[in-house]
Amino acid sequence: MIAQLRGSIVRIDDNMVIIDVGGVGYAATVSGKTQAGLSIGGGEMTLLTDMVVREDSMTLFGFVDAAEREAFRLLVTVQGVGAKAAMAILSVLTPDDLAAAIMAGDKAMVARADGVGPKLAQRVVNELAEKIGALPVSGAAPAAAVGGGAVAGSVGADAMSALVNLGYGRTEAHAALQSARAAGVADDDLSALIAAALQEMGQ
Repeated sequence: MIAQLRGSIVRIDDNMVIIDVGGVGYAATVSGKTQAGLSIGGGEMTLLTDMVVREDSMTLFGFVDAAEREAFRLLVTVQGVGAKAAMAILSVLTPDDLAAAIMAGDKAMVARADGVGPKLAQRVVNELAEKIGALPVSGAAPAAAVGGGAVAGSVGADAMSALVNLGYGRTEAHAALQSARAAGVADDDLSALIAAALQEMGQ
């Protein structure tokens, strides 16, 4: 299992890069967002990797950070989402954006990826809703988040789960959590988040 490569980029071509490591060129498939941040001759860099082995191939997938790699690993656990579809999703959504889409139940955001239709996008949102706490996020507000901020990570996911279990819709609960966060409720205070969200929905 190759977990990371350190070397210099010698070729970039259609979501594939070749990184020279001690004179050996490794080809790695990358997302569009990762590719945009790479350049040839930019000095040594580290590319985190995940290897997918099939009967007829071994493919390396490269990532600029752990959050993107973990998002990839979560995506491929969804039925019907292969490595290609996962990379397509990560080409249009950062891990933060993906977390926000899942928590909001927003399949349209996921369906923006090439080759990902509404049904598959809905499956991604549904199946990853319970796993969202395992998705590392940067803490920065995703560009696509409703209301300009995101409640992500394990506390936000636990708050969302509690509200959904109480019978509230995922979109409604997400909007209430966003409002609670905007009002200054701490992201790491589960009880306060739930209470404030319930107050928002009770108005």
